[in-house]
Amino acid sequence: MMKVGDLVRASKSSRGAGKVGVVVKLFEKKIWRTEVLGIAVDWNKIDPEPVADVAISENIATIPLTELELVGEG
Repeated sequence: MMKVGDLVRASKSSRGAGKVGVVVKLFEKKIWRTEVLGIAVDWNKIDPEPVADVAISENIATIPLTELELVGEG
């Protein structure tokens, strides 16, 4: 299980792809995946999923946990 302070690498399909960053916050958020669900957004059709705010360089990217690889434990 990921936790704040862990080093992670973003997968090729996410923001910050291939870069290593530090988890600064864990929470849940609804994410509409247009490639699966289409462009007509209906927030009532989906549940929140676990995501992390990851510090990569000087930026913070919000990335689903399914798109993160654990590199080292904090």
